[in-house]
Amino acid sequence: IATGSKPSSLPFIKLDKERIITSTEALNLQQIPEHLVVIGGGVIGLELGSVYLRLGAKVTVVEYLDKIIPGMDGALSKELQKVLKKQGMKFMLSTAVSAVERNGDKVTVTAKDKKGEEVTVEGDYCLVSVGRRPYTEGLGLDNAGVDLDERGRVKVDDHLRTNVENIYAIGDVVRGAMLAHKAEEEGVFVAETLAGQKPHINYNLIPGVVYTWPEVAGVGKTEEQLKKEGTAIKIGAFPMRALGRSRASGDTDGLIKVITDEKTDEILGVHMIGARAADMIAEAVVAMEFRASAEDIARISHAHPTYTEAIKEAALDATGKRALHM
Repeated sequence: IATGSKPSSLPFIKLDKERIITSTEALNLQQIPEHLVVIGGGVIGLELGSVYLRLGAKVTVVEYLDKIIPGMDGALSKELQKVLKKQGMKFMLSTAVSAVERNGDKVTVTAKDKKGEEVTVEGDYCLVSVGRRPYTEGLGLDNAGVDLDERGRVKVDDHLRTNVENIYAIGDVVRGAMLAHKAEEEGVFVAETLAGQKPHINYNLIPGVVYTWPEVAGVGKTEEQLKKEGTAIKIGAFPMRALGRSRASGDTDGLIKVITDEKTDEILGVHMIGARAADMIAEAVVAMEFRASAEDIARISHAHPTYTEAIKEAALDATGKRALHM
């Protein structure tokens, strides 16, 4: 079973798919909105919001929580908000949407701000991006006897097998991050299992990426997760504005953050925002797969001038505050 997921909505919102839309329709608009109101400051809302912002639309993001991209490291959330704000995107955080109404070519979003006062935003399009849900309805899974969990996902064991012996499930319909590359790894995992091999996926090392500009990427654990677990950590960070390549290319927004174990120096998480972060995160994944320390990365020669030098600099900063260009 690999049927993926589809956009979620809120119970009081009537999606007309013309003016009150999901990410599916947002990819197929025939005109650039004058004012796009985005409900949800997660990955999809910000990706599509930033596309239309760059195409000339006014964009307002309404988010229930007190920060955007809540699943990622707090430093990335703050930096991305700062950069998108500078680009002209508006944010209404800690704001709970209560109604979305269309009147002709206008859409009015009504919400309560953090003080409990009612606020309204009017735009010509409203993008509802409050997450995605597994596509399991109407598949006849009950006829096959396949069990679902309380969130409508197909229940699987550690081998991605369902409770029915000859049925496996992968991707967005099972637990874990809803990412294409995670689904791809799981597809290969099942094929190898059926071929009698003993494959392995380390879910902690599946990178997450936000395709805004600058891009945002992270792998491993966030600072918030590690502090909650009580792990003693060291943190190294390096701003892109201090990097030769960033200055030469004119992309000086962002930073790279390396989190390591205080005692062993093993890298526990790498989080970055900046030009080409989606590509650069692979270096961190490789390092963590081989359980590298920050010192290991700090001692590897990185070509100059490249964006990846910032990873070396952040690793140097994590090992005794030794960054060269800070």
